Amino acid sequence: MIPVSTVTFIYGLLSIVAIVAVIWFAVMLVAARFSEPVQLSLDQTRERLSPHVLWAAFVVALLAMLGSLYFSEIAHYEPCRLCWFQRIAMYPLVFILGIAAWRKDIGVRIYVLPIAIIGAVIAAYHYLLEWFPSIEITACSVSAPCTLVWFREFGFASLPFLALSAFLLIITLLVIPFGDDA
Repeated sequence: MIPVSTVTFIYGLLSIVAIVAVIWFAVMLVAARFSEPVQLSLDQTRERLSPHVLWAAFVVALLAMLGSLYFSEIAHYEPCRLCWFQRIAMYPLVFILGIAAWRKDIGVRIYVLPIAIIGAVIAAYHYLLEWFPSIEITACSVSAPCTLVWFREFGFASLPFLALSAFLLIITLLVIPFGDDA
């Protein structure tokens, strides 16, 4: 069995890579509005990545699902109510994105983006709760409080942060392609 510390380290690294990719893309989108060379570079990057975004989003969702199952079923971290809501948003994405990738159906964005955005909002709120427990407005249980922090890899990457980074990366990947063809 892989030690929990190894899994938290690997997922922590993956979350950092995800957030760096999301920030890079956001910065490029803003910079492209002011610079023609940046716009050209961004367009070329989007064109190169477009055929692969559905498979990449599928892999992100799959890794997120497997990670959540590892932490609850192997590491025995009891999911709180907000964790369940994040799972409700993430788990179907594995199947929807897998089928869409197989069929090369970029039109799936219309279904996937709202689910991923809702999941990201829940994960962001959950992450804030870990740092500021006094803002809790949900009815989490005593046995599995939403404010419980199971780990903070690198001092900041917790379970809700991992979910947030996965949702944000899926959103980013799905806005990369131009139009309705990937």
